[in-house]
Amino acid sequence: MNIYKALGIALIFLFGFVAANIIHFYVTSGIENPFNSVQFDITSINSKKAPSNFIEEKQIEVYEDRVIIYVKNASLSSYADTGSMKPVLDENSNGIRIKPQSENDIHVGDIITFQENDYLIVHRVIEKGVDKEGIYFITKGDNNSVSDGKVRFENIKYKTIGIVW
Repeated sequence: MNIYKALGIALIFLFGFVAANIIHFYVTSGIENPFNSVQFDITSINSKKAPSNFIEEKQIEVYEDRVIIYVKNASLSSYADTGSMKPVLDENSNGIRIKPQSENDIHVGDIITFQENDYLIVHRVIEKGVDKEGIYFITKGDNNSVSDGKVRFENIKYKTIGIVW
């Protein structure tokens, strides 16, 4: 195969790749789509569910000089640099949190703060279940290899509803 033929095939491939991305952009215009050009473990991606939608679009007002989010009884949180929830949370993140009113406010994928002994732990809910003691939540840091075990609602202090970097 000569160099011109190989170059022609490469240009056709490149043109197809660029055209597909341009078409995809126009089809999904206004929607943010994460893009990852490296290989990843699909089972790892599927095991992490996104947090539930707590804030509706009508609760958010965006102005040139400020953003207003209307949420009752919200408070701000900051985080220790433990690494268990990176890259979502670290010491430079500002969290918006609420005090959940019932077990129904907590869903798989949500990030919660719960108390264990004298520590407040911020991890993602990976499972919700029921046993003889009632509803429980299994949590795990996104970068941890093992779960925290069962967490009961009475130990949950906050649910993170937004993160600002």
